[in-house]
Order: sequence, then structure tokens, then C-alpha cells
Amino acid sequence: MRIAIIGGHGKVALRLSPLLREAGHEVDAIIRDAEQADEVAGTGALPVVADVERLDTDALTDLLAGHDVVVWSAGAGGGDPQRTYAVDRDAAIRSMDAATRAGVDRYVMVSYLGAGPDHGLAQDDPFYAYADAKAAADEHLRGSALDWVILGPGGLTLDPPTGRIEVVLPGQEVGGGQVGRDDVARVVAAVIGRGDLGGRTVEFIAGEVPVDEALDAVAGTPLGDA
Repeated sequence: MRIAIIGGHGKVALRLSPLLREAGHEVDAIIRDAEQADEVAGTGALPVVADVERLDTDALTDLLAGHDVVVWSAGAGGGDPQRTYAVDRDAAIRSMDAATRAGVDRYVMVSYLGAGPDHGLAQDDPFYAYADAKAAADEHLRGSALDWVILGPGGLTLDPPTGRIEVVLPGQEVGGGQVGRDDVARVVAAVIGRGDLGGRTVEFIAGEVPVDEALDAVAGTPLGDA
């Protein structure tokens, strides 16, 4: 498959690209800064310089044409609420619309554990803009015609990979559960290789269940419960 990773220089994306290349996929890593190209190329991905914050839907459609899968792993990085909305909400939504126009089969969104309109944060909370933007983007994806999967990892760490996770069920309290970026990348790679997870939101933290086994359990649940 030909896969486009939006946010190709992110810490998850840099771990994801080698996994996808090892699986035989063609990977285009979309980056904003040309100075990141050498590091991205070192993962086996093809660096593609394009600022998705500034591209309109037509330009994004051209960018994504010919791909089988789009992975959104980009983010404004917090700090400036205006830019957070511009990237994490507006650009993400344009990329979904563009993927639909371009005939992309699947869209995988890397979100976060607990994302949604009921995040409960006050508007003066520094995290509010990000939470609000991600909630809007995720909901737009759920309403799209794409074969989508939303991944909601817990707090991201640099712990070594284990290949094991715990899927968080709706309403389950996890109390600040975390997961390593390497294992997040493994989950993304596993999702891309499966056709039985469409229309599901998969929230997870570090755990003891092998990734494929955990995803098997998710795939076996009715869509309304996933």
C-alpha cells in the first residue's frame, strides 16, 4: 500500500515509518520543514515538503491522490490557541475532505485518550484549545464517508517498546495511564494492516496484551460498543 503520514517528523511518525517500510509499504512522510528531510529519509520514508496548515482542500486533494491510507499524526504542539485550531482542527478536517475527494480508502487519526466534546476542561485551561480542536476533528472524521479508525493513546512516553497494550473500555477509569510512542507506532502499523477495525475508536495504554490480540478483541465487538 501507499501510505501518507501527515506529520511525518513527529516522534510517533519517525517510529512508524520504519515499521511500515519493513511491512513492504510505500511511505510518503509529509513534513513542513525541508530541514527535516534527511532525518525522515533515514527512516525509509520519502520526505514530502508541504505545509498542511496553509494548503486548501484542492491542494491537499492533489497531495493525497494515489494513496491508499492517510495517517494524521500532526499537531501544532500546543501553546498558541489560534495555531492549534488552525492545525489540529481546520487542517485536519480539510485533509479528511481531501482524502475523500482523492478516493483514499482509509484514514487513521492519532488522537488521545479521552478526546471528545465532554472533555470537561474549562476555557481558561491551557489544554482547552487542543482538546476542543481534537474533539471537532474526530467528530468530523466519524461523520465522513472514509473507512476511518481513531486511535486514542494515553499519555505518551519514551519507554522502550513492549508490543503490548491494554485497550481502555468506555467509562473505564485509568488514572493517567501512559503508553510508549514506540508501542503507539506499532498499533498504528497494525491497524493499517487490518480491514476489520473500520468505524472504531480504539483507546489504549501500556499493558500486557499483545497488540494484535488486543485489536482482535476490539474487532470482535459490535460497532456501537467499540
